Amino acid sequence: MPTDDAALDVGLLSPITAGRDALVSDAAIARAMVEAELALVRASTAVGITPAEAAEVIEIVLAGYRPDPAELARRAVASGNPVIPLVAELRALVDVGDLTASRWVHRGATSQDIVDTALMLVASRAVAAIDTSLSEVERTLAALADTHRGTLMAARTLTQQSTPTTFGLVAAGWALAVRDARSGLPATGTGTGVGRGAALPAQLGGASGTLAAFREIGGSAAARELPARFAAELGLQAPLAPWHTRRAPVTRLGDALASVVDALSQIATSVATLARSEIAELAEGVGGGSSTMPQKQNPVQSILIRSAGQRAPALAAELHRSAALATDQRPDGPWHAEWPALRELLRLALGTAATAAELVAGLRVDTGRMRATLDAGGALLLAERVALALSPVLGAAVVTRLLDRATAGEDLAALLLATGAVDEATVADLLDPARYLGESDSIIDAALLALGHRS
Repeated sequence: MPTDDAALDVGLLSPITAGRDALVSDAAIARAMVEAELALVRASTAVGITPAEAAEVIEIVLAGYRPDPAELARRAVASGNPVIPLVAELRALVDVGDLTASRWVHRGATSQDIVDTALMLVASRAVAAIDTSLSEVERTLAALADTHRGTLMAARTLTQQSTPTTFGLVAAGWALAVRDARSGLPATGTGTGVGRGAALPAQLGGASGTLAAFREIGGSAAARELPARFAAELGLQAPLAPWHTRRAPVTRLGDALASVVDALSQIATSVATLARSEIAELAEGVGGGSSTMPQKQNPVQSILIRSAGQRAPALAAELHRSAALATDQRPDGPWHAEWPALRELLRLALGTAATAAELVAGLRVDTGRMRATLDAGGALLLAERVALALSPVLGAAVVTRLLDRATAGEDLAALLLATGAVDEATVADLLDPARYLGESDSIIDAALLALGHRS
């Protein structure tokens, strides 16, 4: 008979998240729900709703309590969410010490207040870890951009070689993409910290989002003050109003996480492409092996990041679909559908960011191979420059014919010299890839300034 462990997702089929998701595990979420319940007791005591004597008993009894997520999951089936069995368990524990105190556990709140708040608390911790990894990625890429500002390579557009560029400019673009993604992450705490997005809010509204029970117990002033006190206890943003069916905090978070995965997956896609055997301009620091071909060094980190890039958009879309279908004053199934989608997005972003930090830190740049590929592309990589420089001299039609002949296999330098309009030095200059990099260097400088990189 299978054990309980056989039913748990430990990342066997999701290696991008394996070992990276402890911050958003079932155990972490269960503990966060307990934290939310204790924060509610503290906050309601501070505003005069919960008696101090009862709060003291609750704190002593529940200090360090860690619920069993598997047991909570089994008992949550009957009630539709894990808070109901959790509250019953917490009250039973407090009952042992004080029957009167136990009734102040979860007093006035509803299950959604605790689940939403716990998920925001877990998310805020995950976002901080994600941002730490992204900061490492950004710093490493900025250093690569500076180091390789003069490393020539062939640019590719629509999968084909186009004009010369530098790997430094490529790395700078990657770093800016990471910076853009970081800027969308929610601020942590009460509005400061990582990102520039709206901070993650606590949730507190009671049964129908009116705070009616809190007002009935403690009066109007206490009920109005309570949500901010509750949020402060947890280091979350005070909610302007209950958001039981106004799910923008969740969809904004989901979009930010998906954007992080997008940016890193695009980098991984480029690395995987440039690591192809026939290109081999980049390589991962530690390539993965093959089960049957010992000569292969698969770009496993890039592959895993790309797997997350394929999964994340659908999860963000699920959050939007759930938000669109939230009904009345408390949603039914769509709210429940949010939970696994949001948690999986957090897992993917945690795993992707940490893996990306390892990927770029170990990235091997083969500058010789880049130059060889560029040289193999021949003078036609400078066709745009030739057309711009010589069309005013020879006429656009003549230059077009020369380039067509070169495309068919003739030597472009010899064709240009045969016109008599240019000398060898001019032809050499026109066909020097290092002389046709535009403002690459100044673009890199601007990127490094924005990234705060000092060479």
